Amino acid sequence: MPGMDRKKAFNLYSTYLKQRFGGRVHKISVDAGFGCPNRRGGRDAHGCIFCDPDGSGAVGIERNEPIAVQIERAKELMRRKYRAKWFIAYFQPFSNTFAPAPRLRDCYDQALVVEDVVGLAVGTRPDCLPEPVLDLLGEYHRQTYFWLELGLQSIHDRTLDWLKRGHDYACFHDAYLRAKQRGLKICVHVILGLPGESREDILATADEMARLKVDGIKLHLLHILNGTPLGDLYKQGGIQMLGMQEYVKLVVDFIERLPPETLIQRLTGDGPRDILLAPAWSLNKWEVLNAIDDELERRGTKQGSGYLAEIG
Repeated sequence: MPGMDRKKAFNLYSTYLKQRFGGRVHKISVDAGFGCPNRRGGRDAHGCIFCDPDGSGAVGIERNEPIAVQIERAKELMRRKYRAKWFIAYFQPFSNTFAPAPRLRDCYDQALVVEDVVGLAVGTRPDCLPEPVLDLLGEYHRQTYFWLELGLQSIHDRTLDWLKRGHDYACFHDAYLRAKQRGLKICVHVILGLPGESREDILATADEMARLKVDGIKLHLLHILNGTPLGDLYKQGGIQMLGMQEYVKLVVDFIERLPPETLIQRLTGDGPRDILLAPAWSLNKWEVLNAIDDELERRGTKQGSGYLAEIG
C-alpha cells in the first residue's frame, strides 16, 4: 500500500508524499493573519481552553511578514535541515477559512506562486465553512494538491462543551459531509487524554473516524500550556495527565481501528518548550514514536487490524 511505513505497521503520510512526488516534501506553516470565531472573531480573546496565545501555530513563523517571505525563509531552513525538495504551504494558526472567499483566494494564491510549492493545506474549524468558502476550496482541490485540516478533538459533545470549542459534533459532521461533496481530502485532528474521557470514549471517536473513512488523521496528546485556561486548571491540580505508556497504548488502540487507507499525519505532539507545563515526556518525541513502534510489534498488529476484524 502506498505510504505504508514504520515497519509497515501504519500508513505514514510523509512516506506517501515522498512516493507521490518523487522526493522529500515538507509542510511550511504560514500565518495569514486570520482570527477565530471562538475568540470573538479576533486573536486576543480566549477560545478553546487548550489553545495557546498564538493560535496553535508552529514555532518560528515570521508572523508579520508577507506570505511569500514566510515561505521563502522556511524553505531555506527545510532544505538545510531535511534536504526537502518540494513544499506544501500549511495555513496553520487560528482559523484559516475565517474570511470572505476573495480574501482567502488572495492569501492562498500568494502561497502557490512561490517556487517549489506543490500544494496547500488549510487548517480550520467546522463552523468556518460556509458554502462559498467550500466552493472555493473545491476549486483548489481541482487545481493543486490540497488538504483541508479540520479540528474536531472528540466526538463527545460533553467534552467539546468542557473544552469550550463553540460547536458540537453535529456541526463537524455536517461540515465534513459538505466538504466531501466537493471531493476534498480531509485530515481530522483528535486529542487523546482529554479529562473525563475513558478508553471506551476515545475508541468511540476512533470508530466514528473509521466509519467516515477519513482521508487523514492527526492524533495529539493533551498537553498543557502556560497562559491558557487549561494551564490555570492544571496549576490548581484539576487535570490528570496520561503517562507515556498509557498514551502509547491508546494510540495503538486507535490506529488499529482505522481503515488501512487512512493516512497517519501525526501520532504525537509537543508544545513550545518555553510555555509547556505538562507532560514533560512529550518533549522526547522520538522516544514516544519508537515506543509506538514497539507496542505495535509487541502486539503483532498494524493499522486496520481492528477495523478489518469488525467488517470482515
